[in-house]
Amino acid sequence: MNGDTPALHLDGIPPDTLRKVQPYLEPFQLSQAKLLEVSARLNKDMVLGLGKTTHHRAAVKMLPTFVRATPDGTEKGDFLALDLGGTNFRVLHVRVVEEEQKVLKMDSQICAIPKEIMLGTGEQLFDHIAACLGDFLVSQNLKGQTLPLGFTFSFPCEQKEIDKSILIRWTKGFNCSGVEGKDVVKLLKEAIHRRGDYDIGSVAMVNDTVGTMMSCGYKDQSCEIGMIIGTGTNACYMEEMRNVKRVEGEDGRMCINTEWGGFGDDGSLKDIQTEFDVVVDKTSINPGVHIFEKMISGMYLGEIVRLLLVRLAKDKLLFKGRTSEALRTPYTFETKFISEIEDLVNTLRILTDLGLEWESVDCAIVRLVCDTISSRSADLCAAALATITNRIRTNRGLSHLKTTVGVDGTVYRKHPKFSEKLRATVRRLAPECDITFLVSEDGSGKGAAMVTAVALRLARQSRLLEDSDGEVREEEEDE
Repeated sequence: MNGDTPALHLDGIPPDTLRKVQPYLEPFQLSQAKLLEVSARLNKDMVLGLGKTTHHRAAVKMLPTFVRATPDGTEKGDFLALDLGGTNFRVLHVRVVEEEQKVLKMDSQICAIPKEIMLGTGEQLFDHIAACLGDFLVSQNLKGQTLPLGFTFSFPCEQKEIDKSILIRWTKGFNCSGVEGKDVVKLLKEAIHRRGDYDIGSVAMVNDTVGTMMSCGYKDQSCEIGMIIGTGTNACYMEEMRNVKRVEGEDGRMCINTEWGGFGDDGSLKDIQTEFDVVVDKTSINPGVHIFEKMISGMYLGEIVRLLLVRLAKDKLLFKGRTSEALRTPYTFETKFISEIEDLVNTLRILTDLGLEWESVDCAIVRLVCDTISSRSADLCAAALATITNRIRTNRGLSHLKTTVGVDGTVYRKHPKFSEKLRATVRRLAPECDITFLVSEDGSGKGAAMVTAVALRLARQSRLLEDSDGEVREEEEDE
């Protein structure tokens, strides 16, 4: 029947067939009670991650970022941003305009990192970055100015201060010697000093989730949560300092990078992992790691759908029991297909391209499977977000919280129903929280500049406070 528009209405799965397919989908359909249970488990894990003596064994790492405030709207000036997270890195010139409450990207440049530099010495890598930054300053007529810099470095790091970050290990094909265990800000500054033809001002290290929160925070000052649902998933939020036991000090707040993708790495999600999730985890490059991420992020959703389609075909509930070589090949069912299959014409094209013989009922079942898997992703994401919003509300002793989430990632942006489903579930799981979602514009560029701008504002305020304290003390002594 390939090629012709199906005679049967797409939604028309015969009741008998639907009854047989439903048991395969049920494990993905989580009740409100189960989602609230998942949310409570995450909160317990977050408390462990924040603890001074418990964080090392916590599945949810809760990393302090040393970002102590969100924008207040008074930030302004010119900033540089560096974004290193793959085979290319970007250099940006960002201008923060107070009068217009805008963060403007003035210009940017992408620089390639050749394979030999990715596998060479740390000195070669940072010399290469410093050279590209120097070229960019010349092209922008910024040489001679000493501008503050936001540095998005998307590798596992332990942050010690806002301008001190120790690389734990390389990932993404990098293996530069002499960098693991070292402070990447220091290595960058040393490379710039070796050149000697320009300088940079203060540096702020930025995680991509924090950048997402901060890029939205200038426009909307109630933005205190950053969330990414793309290839991977993560979130950050403003936690009360009194709860951040790993860092000295009780006053104020600090942004915590939750690393919530690791939720479940200690086995706490076993009861909601389906047999298909177990296969995805076991056949991944990092079995047992990032269990939560593997249930909800773009890297894995397509593969969960593929495994389920193969099982339904094997059990003669799909494609008359026949599959194709493409469908039997891991990761050939791409996550973007889940979004595209919302449209019937795309469904027919995708199934045909995968070499499958379909009938109208097959198209309907495939759409139902895709909808089920993406809905679970949105529900689990909502449960985790509800944990954070409820936590902020109780931390502050509020009966009602109004807050904004800065959000980014292809799954959130591209799937036509994902954001709607996520919002509806969060409303049910956190009824005392009124949540606005704001899609981030260039968190790793504008957000990195914003982190730097806020750090400078806080340093200025702190100096003014010290100066006024000094004046008061002098007056007291004169008396």
